[in-house]
Amino acid sequence: MARSSVSAAAAPPPAPRTPGKRGPKTAVRDADLVGAIRVVLAETPFHGEGSRKGRARLAHRGLAVSGTRILRLMRQHRLLAPRRLGPPHGDPAHAGTIIPPQPNGRWGTDATRFSTEQDGWCWFFGAIDPYCDDLVGGPVAKVGDRWAALEPLRQGVRQVFGGVRKEAARGLRIRCDWGPQYIADAWSSEVRWLGMTITPSYVGEPECNGVIERFIRTLKEQCLYLHRFEPLEEARGIIGEFIARYNRAWLIERLGYRPPAQARAEAGRKAA
Repeated sequence: MARSSVSAAAAPPPAPRTPGKRGPKTAVRDADLVGAIRVVLAETPFHGEGSRKGRARLAHRGLAVSGTRILRLMRQHRLLAPRRLGPPHGDPAHAGTIIPPQPNGRWGTDATRFSTEQDGWCWFFGAIDPYCDDLVGGPVAKVGDRWAALEPLRQGVRQVFGGVRKEAARGLRIRCDWGPQYIADAWSSEVRWLGMTITPSYVGEPECNGVIERFIRTLKEQCLYLHRFEPLEEARGIIGEFIARYNRAWLIERLGYRPPAQARAEAGRKAA
């Protein structure tokens, strides 16, 4: 007879398995641990503390428990702080687009800073039409306040709509971020006076303000990083020349490798 058969016959029958978690038993039962967690959450002076701080507070009381166990129990008993799931303002699947179906349907505006030798830090504000990626306004200012943020929109209204007047750009949507310039009452009041609708972008959503942000990256790589500006006036001239060159000659793949000015002109001929 094989040794294994003899050993199997001589060994006592295995004890029946008890339902529950396998492995060694812990010193504290799950029910007792949940009660201790509830006490910690009730006594803490703060709101929304999660499993990590709950574990730390239990450790301060002499109860050392695994963090994964704390997280599991708090999740099972709905003791975790509620949080916002997903973007509330749009589809997170990148199913939408920021590109409007025609020119002057939406403009994007944003700003960046650059340094000069004589005037220190200065600001560039831009406004772009995502349909054809042409910059409709791009002023440079020493102070980056709400009035400087209005100037690229004023330049665009003069260029596209013939002048700054009430309801001149009625129906145009303006995409901006949440910078202090773009939430100021003076900025929003004049934008609405021009007939525009403000559509702010939200973090983590696909339809943000990527077109003007991509232009600012191009501006830095092709202009700002390549010059050492002395006074602000020198920077204003060099940046203005780059914007004109960009609109006239920068090739964009989405437009069939055409420059923005050509795409806008062809769109105007089709509309006529």
